[in-house]
Amino acid sequence: MAKHVFTDDEVRQLVKDENVRFLRLMFTDLFGTIKNVEVPTSQLEKLLDNKIMFDGSSIDGFVRIEESDMYLYPDMSTWMVFPWGAEHGKVARVICEVYNADREPFAGDPRNNLIRVVEDMKKAGFTDFNIGPEPEFFLFKMDEDGKPTTKLNDQGSYFDMAPMDLGENCRRDIVLELENMGFEIEAAHHEVAPGQHEVDFKYANALEAADNIQTFKLVVKTVARKYGLFATFMPKPLPSINGSGMHINMSLFNGSGNAFFDESGDLQLSKTAYNFLGGLLKHARSFTAVTNPIVNSYKRLVPGFEAPVYVAWSGSNRSPLIRVPNSRGVSTRLELRSVDPAANPYLAIAAVLEAGLDGIKNDITPEDSVDRNIYRMGEAEREDNHIDSLPSTLHNALKYLSDDEVIKNAMGPHLYNGFVEAKNLEYDAYRQEVSDWEREQYMEKY
Repeated sequence: MAKHVFTDDEVRQLVKDENVRFLRLMFTDLFGTIKNVEVPTSQLEKLLDNKIMFDGSSIDGFVRIEESDMYLYPDMSTWMVFPWGAEHGKVARVICEVYNADREPFAGDPRNNLIRVVEDMKKAGFTDFNIGPEPEFFLFKMDEDGKPTTKLNDQGSYFDMAPMDLGENCRRDIVLELENMGFEIEAAHHEVAPGQHEVDFKYANALEAADNIQTFKLVVKTVARKYGLFATFMPKPLPSINGSGMHINMSLFNGSGNAFFDESGDLQLSKTAYNFLGGLLKHARSFTAVTNPIVNSYKRLVPGFEAPVYVAWSGSNRSPLIRVPNSRGVSTRLELRSVDPAANPYLAIAAVLEAGLDGIKNDITPEDSVDRNIYRMGEAEREDNHIDSLPSTLHNALKYLSDDEVIKNAMGPHLYNGFVEAKNLEYDAYRQEVSDWEREQYMEKY
């Protein structure tokens, strides 16, 4: 169902009725970091007329200084008044699209790029790409200077309750704040690792889901600070325990409903679902650079900690990359389990959507499902079952990405070039570091 788009008059009335004093104009940079321009409500008319400007050269991955003037166009379906910080008047946020000085959509805006990819989907005959994310995060204690420590807020584990789960009140407040902002929360619980939590919210179409992920991260970090805790979406903040993922549940819709469901199909999946799955598997090693975009992402993608490592699918077990949950009918979906919450959601969703559409366009048939624990297979057995491994480093993932025109097209030239340049620099900087582990292993031995 489409979200309500507030009219200019409705916004003016809401500002007055709710004592809104500041407008937070949000957008997302190349790396998924939320940026905002905050203006007083005296600038509301300029905002409604698409006349708010900012310096794009100050944003990572945007533009050079000589072409820095950019406009923010508000998407009034994202208007929302924050439920906190009202002592000087309330703050409303609206997510914006970035436009060039010539009033054309800026190709380096990840949100604009996802809008473009959704149009590709519609041209292919589909109406919606629904996404249900499952983001995980850790809560750490902060020191007296407000900096995060590596001390976890608890020693709880999967589905634990208080008093073991000391983050329960914080997590409950996160849920309440999200519900106040219009989120429909489906589940909230302690995850497997100590200090780790998950909050699942209702699926939405691709663009709204990406917006929701960004809003969710902002709320989690804001509420955690009220409790003297630091929330991080870093994929693997500590060794020897599970990392944080962001499983993506996805389904395509057309005029007849869920295009992945076919009551008479094998596993009640349609040919469209199998082709989409084939596209995901074909391009998995390439889009991993986008869905797992930082050096630390690859510390999570290792055997033994529940994160997927192998390119395979299953209808029954959780060791492969892609799982088909049991629900059918309108809830038929594929679950991609490799994505982590460091991913820019606009880029990640665009990449997996184009991968799946390529599978449909080119009638790609996936390999047979693997319904055994892949972690217990030897290398020869995996080869016999045509099971590839995901890239083991960001460097390797970038190499796969550079050879894949479909995923490069999913990003567009501006975003792709900026992303690869920045990520190569990130990996080069990482390679030059010497870790404590290396010193402990080698200093005395050699």
